[in-house]
Amino acid sequence: MDYLPIFVLVFSFVFFLSIGTPVAWSISIASLLTMLVSIPLLPSVTTVSQRMGTGLDSFALLAIPFFILSGQLMNKGGIAHRLIAFAKTLVGALPGGLALINVIGAMLMGAIAGSAMASASAMGSILGPEMEKEGYSKEFGAAVNITSSTLGLVIPPSNVLIVYSLASGGVSIAALFLAGYIPGILTGLFLMVLAYFWAKKKKYKLGEKSSLKNVVKTFFAALPSLLLLIIVIGGIVAGVFTATEASAVAVLYTLILGFVYKEIRTRDLPKILLESSMTTAVVMLLIGASMSMSWVMSYENIPQDITTSLLSISDNKIIILLIINLLLLFVGIFMDMTPAVLIFTPIFLPVVTKLGIDPVHFGIIMVLNLSIGLCTPPVGSVLFVGVGVAKTTIQKVIKPLIPLFLVMIFALLLVTYIPALSMWLPQLFNL
Repeated sequence: MDYLPIFVLVFSFVFFLSIGTPVAWSISIASLLTMLVSIPLLPSVTTVSQRMGTGLDSFALLAIPFFILSGQLMNKGGIAHRLIAFAKTLVGALPGGLALINVIGAMLMGAIAGSAMASASAMGSILGPEMEKEGYSKEFGAAVNITSSTLGLVIPPSNVLIVYSLASGGVSIAALFLAGYIPGILTGLFLMVLAYFWAKKKKYKLGEKSSLKNVVKTFFAALPSLLLLIIVIGGIVAGVFTATEASAVAVLYTLILGFVYKEIRTRDLPKILLESSMTTAVVMLLIGASMSMSWVMSYENIPQDITTSLLSISDNKIIILLIINLLLLFVGIFMDMTPAVLIFTPIFLPVVTKLGIDPVHFGIIMVLNLSIGLCTPPVGSVLFVGVGVAKTTIQKVIKPLIPLFLVMIFALLLVTYIPALSMWLPQLFNL
């Protein structure tokens, strides 16, 4: 086993990250330096550049800019307000009602918008001041918002699951979407239970109980937004359209909805399109760079070497999954989610498939695991958004975040070792 390519890849990547080089550039330069171990400079530069371009040559990737645009349209289109109003009628009168509303609202908003940062921004800006006014700790409210906002990455439609499908060599997107429902909802329920007991202990003020009439009224107000999930996921599962076509349908539907709600005007569209384009450009650059690194690792036989090394430690499924989860939790602290999925899927997928683990099940494990990293410093994008919206500091939020982290890790372990939580729905629909 040749350790030089692995050493060059890891050392150079960590070095460039540590001196503040942007992630996409760190990945690209590390890939180039690793290629130089085997071939001269000119072919190395040509190969890395070519692989960045061909890595983006995928029909499935068209879904990402469309889902990003639909998420922007939802964020501006008044959907968050209606989802929060509906959630308020369901759990607003319970201990920690506003925190529970935040979790339910974030699950719905994240699932519909497909963006953890959009969810954290929308929920935090709307519910944050209200929670503070009702006597909730600002830091507790921010911690609940930060952790619950990541659930939309597991609950479909999710751009990260599309990226995993690409990295895994074509695992069914429809199967991944269905597989994400139970783990995402289960994690949300665990967060709600913790928020409930925390609020009871702190004796936070209870909200008013809603009448059945108000529940029905807010449900019908939120129904057009909720229908998007049925249209998108139902259409994909039924085979009416592909994930890419579903993303285009989502844009059209949310645009119409924004005009119907009178929250989006024609003059708002250029700004929405520009913001979506900027986000898409960042994501696509990361994907292109990560795809080149994946190819370089494959060329240098790094995944095969790591597979051999891991399986030499143990052939016990429980031990190997525990090791992989610990490694991914560590990776999530320092790396953004999209490149992490693209780089580490080709490394770990051969290991788990040799142990008889379904690639769909492993995809949910990986995405749920890396979602936790979005809430951790120093690279946690959702952490920074949540703290910024709450107008507090990371140091103050860490204390209430720790119990929520532990709850998410417990949910991760359940999803890891009980495959039926991920596989029941895909098997039910024969996917």
